[in-house]
Amino acid sequence: MTWETKSVVDQRLEFCRLAELEGANVSQLCRRFGISRQTGYVWLKRLGSGEPPQDRSRRPHHSPRRTEASLEQAVLEVRDAHPAWGARKIARLLQNAGLDPPSASTVHAILARHDRITTLAGAGPAFGRFERAAPNLLWQMDFKGRFQLVSGDWCYPLTIIDDHSRFAIGIEACTDERTLTVRDRLEPILQRHGLPMAIYTDNGNPWGTGVPGGWTRLRVWLLKLGIDLIHARPYHPQGRGKNERFHRSLKAEVLAFASFSNLKQAQGAFDRWRDLYNHHRPHEAIAMVAPATRYTPSTRNFPARLPEPIYDEGEIVRRVSTTKAYVTFKGRPWRVPKAFQGETLAIRPLTQDGQYGVFFAANQVALIDLNKRQ
Repeated sequence: MTWETKSVVDQRLEFCRLAELEGANVSQLCRRFGISRQTGYVWLKRLGSGEPPQDRSRRPHHSPRRTEASLEQAVLEVRDAHPAWGARKIARLLQNAGLDPPSASTVHAILARHDRITTLAGAGPAFGRFERAAPNLLWQMDFKGRFQLVSGDWCYPLTIIDDHSRFAIGIEACTDERTLTVRDRLEPILQRHGLPMAIYTDNGNPWGTGVPGGWTRLRVWLLKLGIDLIHARPYHPQGRGKNERFHRSLKAEVLAFASFSNLKQAQGAFDRWRDLYNHHRPHEAIAMVAPATRYTPSTRNFPARLPEPIYDEGEIVRRVSTTKAYVTFKGRPWRVPKAFQGETLAIRPLTQDGQYGVFFAANQVALIDLNKRQ
């Protein structure tokens, strides 16, 4: 594998960040990144010695222990570096740096005294949350609202976060919201981080819907990988609370303070902020620790060849045409979702006489009812 999609430094830093996580399998990560173990350990050693790529320093320029003035200066420097961070995050970051920070209320007073307090329009209340018990049991994926680049083109940020740890798996600057675009961006992410058990999305393209017949090519592709696609209940945004809160942070800490000439520039800003968000930024929903402290890559590898469904010997099997979405059974054509064009399906009898289910592996995707006239 060559370092193609991102810069060499970004690729090396991504590898080192994943390898440093608790429980990470360095040998497995080396295979995923297409490098030897020797090369992997070389970069880990260099990162540990401070050579590029290196972590941002957490040490403030002044010690709050010296004087009240230097204490305020340290608070203001963190705030100026991260204008959207509140008092609790600033206090926690100073504590992480080995300092004895003031209380969150004191930090807030310092910010107010120096006119650093602003109210973000449209912040709104936080949504209710649920949480999976371990990393990679569920990822949440969504498109944040598009924004226009200086060039006049539109950028569609695709975001993926781990439900348990809040670790930002990816933030991708996309040209559109099409299935092929999502798959092209998602595949290298799955190759490096491994496969989750399920991905949680809203309803509609390119994800599909949770109702019968709501299949898309993306959903079929994920199913072949052994990844279930779970859809949010319509009109229940609280189910996507983590996505919504993540998008608010992305807007406040990246998009509200910059404009980008093109997609490459936007992607660079997303990559830098993702590193900050994952490894340095205290997260209020997980006891003010950074998401990386709770995340480790999945042990489920991306397959070298996309698996196909296996059916029992003797089953009624039909391959769907690549141009027409139907199967032939009992001398009659029966419609199936367009997402299964070119796929192999099985026809199995159901409990009611004259009814058959059309299955993709264990998933029923259509119904044949011989008792009804077409």
